Amino acid sequence: MDCPFCKIKKNKIIIENELSIAVYDKYPVNKGHILIITKRHVIDYFDALEEEKKSLLKLMEKCRSFLDREYKPDGYNIGLNCGRAAGQTIMHLHLHLIPRYKNDIDDPTGGVRGVIPKKRIYRTER
Repeated sequence: MDCPFCKIKKNKIIIENELSIAVYDKYPVNKGHILIITKRHVIDYFDALEEEKKSLLKLMEKCRSFLDREYKPDGYNIGLNCGRAAGQTIMHLHLHLIPRYKNDIDDPTGGVRGVIPKKRIYRTER
C-alpha cells in the first residue's frame, strides 16, 4: 500500500489520541488548516468504525482549542470528502478543519456549499 497518510512521521503530528492523528495540511486552504486522520487505514467516513468516528470528533475539538490559541480564527469550516466524485484525492479517511478569518474571501455566504461554486451564493427570504 502506498498511502501517504499511513507514512506520516511522528514529528509531523500536532495532536493525537488512541485512534486518530492531527497534522497540518500540506496544501492549506488557510493558515492553520489541519487534517485529522484515522490511524487505521480506512477509505472514508462511511467505512470507519463507530469508535473511529468518535475519535475524529474528539480530536477535532482539541484541534479547535489549539487553533483558537495559536491562530485566533473568526470561524471554521469542517469537511469530509468521501469518494473521488466528492473530491477525495487520498483514499484514507481524513477530516479537514479549516480556520476562517474575516475578509479571507469577499463574501463567505454559503460556506461549504462552495464545493459547487455556482451553488455557493444564495439568499434566503426572511
